Amino acid sequence: MGTALKIREDLSPSDLRALARKEGNRRAAHRMLAIANALEGMSRAAAARLAGMERQALRDAVVRYNAEGIAGLYDRPKAGRPPGLDEGQQAVLRSIVLRGPDPETDGISGYTLADLCRIVEERYGASYHPGSMWRLLRRLDLSWQKARPVHPKTDRVAQERFKRGA
Repeated sequence: MGTALKIREDLSPSDLRALARKEGNRRAAHRMLAIANALEGMSRAAAARLAGMERQALRDAVVRYNAEGIAGLYDRPKAGRPPGLDEGQQAVLRSIVLRGPDPETDGISGYTLADLCRIVEERYGASYHPGSMWRLLRRLDLSWQKARPVHPKTDRVAQERFKRGA
């Protein structure tokens, strides 16, 4: 078995424990406590076990702590799945939604999520589930509130006359 990895000592174990108590990120706080335990002379296996992690996870945390300080103890952002539409395509989709369908050519008076999924599939080849389309619309700052439907052949003058009681 080799020698233990040296841990930087710019923060004392009591300083690390104080930071861990104030830390809102639970995983980073556990890493701080494990490093504080190891700095106080506890075996790496025991220090990791008390913090609720494996010895290898503590070693990884020590390597990142030595290289980056406290900032190295936080989880790195995950890449996630790339979006199905790029920003330009999302802007076009937003304009389509804001413009709305043409009842004469489209045959509908308002888009449903399934309609928008179909449009995106036809235009860009990107397949969306209606739930994912809803989340995309929310990210584009669009709500699902629809205006009260109006028949395209409505006679507004007749409506005004009716309202006045004529």
